[in-house]
Amino acid sequence: MTQTHKKLFIKTWGCQMNVYDSNRMGDILSSLGYKTVDTPVDADMMILNTCHIREKATDKVFSELGRLRVHKENKEAKGGKMLIAVAGCVAQAEGDFILERAPFVDMVFGPQTYHELPEMILKASGDERVINTEFPTISKFDHLPDVHTIEGASAFLSIQEGCDKFCTFCVVPYTRGGEYSRSEQEVINEARRQVDQGALEIMLLGQNVNAYHGKTADGGTSNLANLIRKISEINGLERIRYSTSHPRDMDDELIAVHGEVQKLMPFLHLPVQSGSDRILEAMNRKHKADVYRDVIAKLRKSRTDIAFSSDYIIGFPGETEQDFEDSMQLARDTGYVSCYSFKYSARPGTPAASIQAALVPDDVASERLQRFQALINEQQAAFNKTCEGKTMPILFDRKGKKDGQITGRSPYSQSVYVNGNDRLIGSIVNVNITEAFDNSLTGNIEILDDETA
Repeated sequence: MTQTHKKLFIKTWGCQMNVYDSNRMGDILSSLGYKTVDTPVDADMMILNTCHIREKATDKVFSELGRLRVHKENKEAKGGKMLIAVAGCVAQAEGDFILERAPFVDMVFGPQTYHELPEMILKASGDERVINTEFPTISKFDHLPDVHTIEGASAFLSIQEGCDKFCTFCVVPYTRGGEYSRSEQEVINEARRQVDQGALEIMLLGQNVNAYHGKTADGGTSNLANLIRKISEINGLERIRYSTSHPRDMDDELIAVHGEVQKLMPFLHLPVQSGSDRILEAMNRKHKADVYRDVIAKLRKSRTDIAFSSDYIIGFPGETEQDFEDSMQLARDTGYVSCYSFKYSARPGTPAASIQAALVPDDVASERLQRFQALINEQQAAFNKTCEGKTMPILFDRKGKKDGQITGRSPYSQSVYVNGNDRLIGSIVNVNITEAFDNSLTGNIEILDDETA
């Protein structure tokens, strides 16, 4: 008799940690007979895994819920049942409001409680609406199954969660809780399982990943530098990355590891948010722009081929033209491969949201953002141009947009397109870069024998 799987549709917004969380929810629910599908049509359960960072995040959730409601009503009109769940940071921050405004939602749960999904589904299946936004005393990581869902040859691995920094613009401490680090052995074991399933590259994740302080087997405390050293010893693992970092936690030992461990990619995302000391203080970043410059200089001394990306908030309350120019100057001094930059938008419940007197007019913030992004685009194009003529190892992860084309990622996380056989997807192959574009590279596979291409 053929087993009938229940259909599970998950839509994920936001950070890489949300992607990891969604995959782990799929792992948990697979034991209950659920199989993930690409469309909500006729699904048995739909989960929106939400992010509270971007502007109008809650409005976007309700807009999506309106679309999903149609699928739920259609299925139930045929006598079936469909559960709708809202998970993640919007659920954590506004769970009661979601249940009040969307009575067709069956479950609301925060990012720390999804390990309790089987119990929540049991209650929701009995027509009990579930809200679970408490911060549990026991870590969810202690209850996750060993089975893993990874897509392709790259895998995400959450090693640290939460934040104790309390930047005035950020909701993370309120939605993810305080800093928590998984034990060193737990992380290593999960990394090994991911490699056994075909992962060549692992991205270590955390809201403040370089504040990692997991317990060791002998009862001591590890740090990110030691963890990277140990993970690099896993046979079959070719690439290590980590994100997201805070400048205050870039200690000398971690900086040195960039020069010691060749599996650690020469590309680091190091958010600074502003180049103005006055604005950094208002943001409660607890460091100055020159501290950031010093960290960048030390990293470049440790590994000469390293490159950087960052986050900048433009138009933070009180930002003057000089403050903005300080951000422009820090970007010029650093020279980025890429950068995420946004106009400031208030997150409800954060200290900065209460600042009204010094708000930057929207048109002024928009014009500054255009100038900043023009600088970053110029830097990105210039860096890409320096790659022409080089041979780079590319991890191919998907088909390209054209027939016979495959695409992958360089050590600097650039998109690289080549003509090549689909069977190279999931492997690392040397590519001679022939042409650079603003946002990508192209080249030819380095043919070592008749079998390669």
